[in-house]
Amino acid sequence: MPRPHLTVSALALVGLLPTAPGLAAPAPAATPATAAVLRPGAPGAGDPYFPDMGNGGYDVSSYDIALAWNPATKAIAATTTIKAVATQGLSRFNLDLKGLVVQSVRVGGASAAYSRSGAQELVITPPKGIAKGASFTVAVTYKGVPKAINDPTLGRSGWVATADGAVALNQPFGAATYFPVNDTPRDKATYIHRITVPTGYQVIANGEPTAPMTSGGNTTYVWKMTSPMASELSSVAIGRYTVTTGTVAGTSIRSISAIAKSIDRTGAGARLNTATGAVVNWQRNRFGAYPFASTGGLVAPIGVGYALEVQGRPVYDQGSPTVSTGLLAHELAHQWFGNSVTPKQWKDIWLNEGFATYAEWLYDEAHGGPTAQQQFTAHYNSTSWTGKVADPGRDHIYDGLVYTRGALTLHALRNRIGTATFDKLLRTWAATYRGRNVTTADFIATAERVSGKNLDAFFQDWLYESGKPSLRSAQ
Repeated sequence: MPRPHLTVSALALVGLLPTAPGLAAPAPAATPATAAVLRPGAPGAGDPYFPDMGNGGYDVSSYDIALAWNPATKAIAATTTIKAVATQGLSRFNLDLKGLVVQSVRVGGASAAYSRSGAQELVITPPKGIAKGASFTVAVTYKGVPKAINDPTLGRSGWVATADGAVALNQPFGAATYFPVNDTPRDKATYIHRITVPTGYQVIANGEPTAPMTSGGNTTYVWKMTSPMASELSSVAIGRYTVTTGTVAGTSIRSISAIAKSIDRTGAGARLNTATGAVVNWQRNRFGAYPFASTGGLVAPIGVGYALEVQGRPVYDQGSPTVSTGLLAHELAHQWFGNSVTPKQWKDIWLNEGFATYAEWLYDEAHGGPTAQQQFTAHYNSTSWTGKVADPGRDHIYDGLVYTRGALTLHALRNRIGTATFDKLLRTWAATYRGRNVTTADFIATAERVSGKNLDAFFQDWLYESGKPSLRSAQ
């Protein structure tokens, strides 16, 4: 099957190419289905924190996002092609898409009816029902100026305009600001970004790049992420960057770093690659094989006030090209914990942030800083103990409750089962669930299997109770 691409007419919509006749669509694919077993897919994925996010009735295998950006208008024109498998008989199904103007939808190459509902529901009715277990393709063509999401408690996310372009930071729910998506962590997929910009701009996205293609004053960058990825971890950055490539010392892991030219300093990209590689190598020895084909980072003054563990290549929002070692250790640890091994629901986000915070403590301990026990003691005596680590609530997924108390829980577990067993647990957890989705119950079961201990009372005390846990349970 030919790879989907940005049509000539889509490029014309943002003024990058003159208008030309559209390309012929492939013939419709007949999908056998019986009306008696067809029903609409659910308009949400069932996450209690974000009930409108995601959809039911299908599982996405891949996204191909072909997008052109116009710096004069800030508009995009795009076609996103999605391959999926129906997990039920479908009379219709939904995708998440915020704003933007939908121009056409095709299912299996045939025109499909569509409507918009609520804040982000794109409701699609294919010309023929889709049987359970059937593979199908959806192509959505759309345009407009993407808008960032400004949540009063969770901050800014999605397509964020910058001084010289834009950066998409999609956690927890920003992906739908620039492409139609099943926006739930539990539906991982592979991604291709095909981004066309005026020549002179650079594009950075997840995965590995192919050689840019330049024609008529425009350049198309293609990036491919072939490992399963949650939509919240997808990203694209458009702007003027200095891009430095290399490999992690002693490995075949490619390292690609991009630094905004507005803050670049001579050699900054090489230094970032070297520092990133050193942390990755230490973490490989501690957590097991690095889960992706490349690493690196993107540093730019974006204005969101945080760094984000974008899959394969974290983004650091700052005005200096030098990233602190602690921040590197945190965001790179997410490549194992959060990106490769991804919680099914947002209430289990401590499996991301508690692990990454504890990875900082472990890195400090191994490199002349305070020991993990010293960090534990200081935080145990000063931390607020309100709330439940394993169910913090929608507005508290980024609270210290999740980060610090999550790390405290892991150190208490280390004390309870011993350092050697704990190290084995981390490696087992990362290897067993590589590329998969998990729950807190999965971690508890893994900890009990690796340690040979019944840890139910321990985890009840440290994860599910709101009060300050007793140190006796960690002995």
